[in-house]
Amino acid sequence: MHGYKIFSGNANLEFSKKISKYLSLPLSEANIKKFSDGEISVQVGESVRGKDVFVIQPTCSPVNVNLMELLVLTDALRRSSANSITAIVPYFGYARQDRKAAPRVPITAKLVANMMQAAGISRVVTMDLHAGQIQGFFDIPVDNLYGSILFTEYVKNKHFKNPIVASPDIGGVARARALAKNLNLDIVIVDKRREKANESEVMNIIGDVNGKDVILVDDMIDTAGTIVKAASALKARGATSVMAFCTHAVLSGPAYERLQKGELDELVITDTIPLKQDCDKIKILSAAPLFAEVIRRVYNNESVNSLFL
Repeated sequence: MHGYKIFSGNANLEFSKKISKYLSLPLSEANIKKFSDGEISVQVGESVRGKDVFVIQPTCSPVNVNLMELLVLTDALRRSSANSITAIVPYFGYARQDRKAAPRVPITAKLVANMMQAAGISRVVTMDLHAGQIQGFFDIPVDNLYGSILFTEYVKNKHFKNPIVASPDIGGVARARALAKNLNLDIVIVDKRREKANESEVMNIIGDVNGKDVILVDDMIDTAGTIVKAASALKARGATSVMAFCTHAVLSGPAYERLQKGELDELVITDTIPLKQDCDKIKILSAAPLFAEVIRRVYNNESVNSLFL
């Protein structure tokens, strides 16, 4: 296991340290700083010649800074003769811009994929991409891990009397169905109409939630508008309790205030993105052991998919 090294950007250093501890391998040295005008400067502090290198860096807020850190660090490693560079990107920023949803708009997820490959990344490991088809934007291997593996045991330990899984929108049905299958539960769907970005209006509940303990499942929670309104709609239809599982806690703008005042009983997230502040309703499950195991398997050419079977 001495043929590889792990590096970390500054986006989520605590997450990287957890992976390092799990693998019993210290983080390798990279001096990442900024010039006075904000440009990013990187110097790799040890030899990586012939090594398989893993760079841990979610592209969360500030997205542009963290993305550039990843690209600049990758370039430094490539020019230092690393054998391979695998980007461990627990949260993949710009994933919501995955198609032309309106005239004269970019497909930024594809642009980011092109930039990552141009920098020298040879493989990407991420979790719960907002749109699964983004894997096809790359011409290199992409492992899209499923956060539901972390949530399944947590739900079982809750011992709900009458649980049911819910998707907060039509687009998330496949994600909700996967968790429901693991738990042998039925699903319901919250039908909503989004008028503009970061705003949503819950319209209808497809399915019966009266007397049920509802488990909402989504890939990310940003301003919390969708989840909070969904919880209100579900309780208005007779739900006993509503908890939510969201892999990526973006939590921008009024998110924390909405969570505190809203009818959502509990929000369970992972640590792919560092939290900006504490909230009584939030429970964190660490994804670091899963990513560490994937790193080990990728290096040893073992199956990643078998983790989720």
